[in-house]
Amino acid sequence: MPSDPHSTPAEGRPPARVVFVTGPSGAGRSTAINALEDLGFEAIDNLPLSLLPRLLEGPPPDRPLALGTDARNRDYSATGLVAAVDRLAGEPGYAPDLLYLDCAADVLQRRYSETRRRHPLAPDAAPAQGIARELALLVPVRARATVLIDTSALTPHDLRAEIGRLFAPEGAGRLAITVMSFSYRHGLPTGADLVCDCRFLRNPHWDPALKPLDGRDPAVQAHIATDPRFDAFCDRIIDLAELLLPAFEAEGKSHLTIAFGCTGGQHRSVAMTEFLAAHLAEAGWPVSKRHREVEQRRVVTAGGADRPEATDR
Repeated sequence: MPSDPHSTPAEGRPPARVVFVTGPSGAGRSTAINALEDLGFEAIDNLPLSLLPRLLEGPPPDRPLALGTDARNRDYSATGLVAAVDRLAGEPGYAPDLLYLDCAADVLQRRYSETRRRHPLAPDAAPAQGIARELALLVPVRARATVLIDTSALTPHDLRAEIGRLFAPEGAGRLAITVMSFSYRHGLPTGADLVCDCRFLRNPHWDPALKPLDGRDPAVQAHIATDPRFDAFCDRIIDLAELLLPAFEAEGKSHLTIAFGCTGGQHRSVAMTEFLAAHLAEAGWPVSKRHREVEQRRVVTAGGADRPEATDR
């Protein structure tokens, strides 16, 4: 790490930003590196950790750095990467982030199957073996991540947009918010900061006319709004957001994910996501929204398979 006494930033100069980009092979690391380079970062991919001290010798760089590293590097070590990030965080001239691109194992396996590539950790075996080894290897890195993006349901275009939203210079210093919906049946979303359960609200699943729709439809939203608890729930969610978001921003947090869950992830959670995202956008917050199960249905449909029936029981 830098040891030059002149590496301290000049008076009034902000610390140099360094983003370490990592995650399992196939999760989108190259796409993320290219997106950061387009944002003005000096990008270096496949950086051996042993070269990091030499790279950072002397005064902090004028441009932000994006450093890609993964298990294919010859001297890769998960604990070594975590230690390098921690050491750099102790340097006054630097502001490091560890960006971890997460992805479900079955999605990684499908991507390898589609490209017919061999996994770098299992070149002579099935990709599933290499994926399992790599995910186990990266456990301490994922735990240390300051920014985590689950790319399981993201296209390369979606990932580039997310990188731009989180790392664009004009967005620096502003808390970026993602509001998302999910199904409890398929598990909690990775990286969610606040989770709200919507399963007590009136369920459109039991109305045959509304069952095939999702919570973005006005008819579904109107149906949910007839629940006598709906207004009070929305008021309290808004009150909570107005209390916490400025506090998180003042504390220096760069990104927050608020997740609404229901049984199937199609109706109630989607409607609440739409409601809160619209309110936050109107209040001036940088906000994006995701509907995990709705997006998964779209991916399946685009792939030519039969569209699964919406379930939100």
